[in-house]
Amino acid sequence: MRPANEALLVIDVQNDFCPKGALAVTDGDTIVPLINDILGQYQTRVFTQDWHPAGHASFASSHADKAPFEMIEMPYGPQVLWPDHCIQGSIGAAFHPDLRTASADVIIRKGMNPSLDSYSAFFENDHVTPTGLAGYLSARGITLVRLVGLATDYCVFYSALDAAGLGLDVEVDRAACRAIDLDGSLKAAEALMVSKGIKLL
Repeated sequence: MRPANEALLVIDVQNDFCPKGALAVTDGDTIVPLINDILGQYQTRVFTQDWHPAGHASFASSHADKAPFEMIEMPYGPQVLWPDHCIQGSIGAAFHPDLRTASADVIIRKGMNPSLDSYSAFFENDHVTPTGLAGYLSARGITLVRLVGLATDYCVFYSALDAAGLGLDVEVDRAACRAIDLDGSLKAAEALMVSKGIKLL
């Protein structure tokens, strides 16, 4: 059992990010058994869930003449346009059925603001609006977080950066993550995480 000051963050292991999902990460489902094994090592376990309303501003379908993976400029900065995914209450938004979610101490849902995307478990993409996770971890006396889940170069990456920025010690368990790797995004994400003192396992 890991010390009480350490928490496991399970990032977005949802059907839409697994094979056959709307925004599938290659081999995304293969990490589920490993995450299930790791869960038992931690006294604090946090799960995150992308939870978008229909017609979310980050969906390509919400913008005329735009295609998935194009970039647009939003009030909070550059935004990748995604296929419709993780719509609230849908099968795609549900956790992978084999993931042992009963062990979750708390589930953080993000991306619920229709005009603002949210990659990080800690802040929405304006980097100002908190999800409440930082306060929860502080109240539990957590000083170190280990991240697993999907995808390494997006939601895991942004969560790790924000955790480090909040003064937490951060580990990313690459064996229990999978990446989208869009135009070399995995290599760039890993390099930046290392530069911020994040430990890549």
